[in-house]
Amino acid sequence: MRLRIIIYLEFIMRLSKLQKYIILQCHNRMGYRMDRNGLIRFYKNKKKPKKSLQAKIITVSIERMIERGLLVGYGVRTPRKWFIKEIRLTKEGIKLAKKLLGEQMKLPLK
Repeated sequence: MRLRIIIYLEFIMRLSKLQKYIILQCHNRMGYRMDRNGLIRFYKNKKKPKKSLQAKIITVSIERMIERGLLVGYGVRTPRKWFIKEIRLTKEGIKLAKKLLGEQMKLPLK
């Protein structure tokens, strides 16, 4: 039973490169808290989508990680939408960041 739960959690915790980047950037900050404006640097040396799409993609990634319990978002709530200004890692996010730091990084080979 326990093995099934562990395998299930590993299946759920598949993360995109952007989500891994967000977790590692938060882990490198004091207090595991950072402003979301610094996350645009992810697209610095990559094929870039339009600026408006970059913000939407980052917002969706942050919201999905908040739903999974890896991040906590701080910002303003309107009746229809959240405007997230800062993010912070939770205990589960810190554990996942330490696990990601232990993994071998992939080289950008073509």
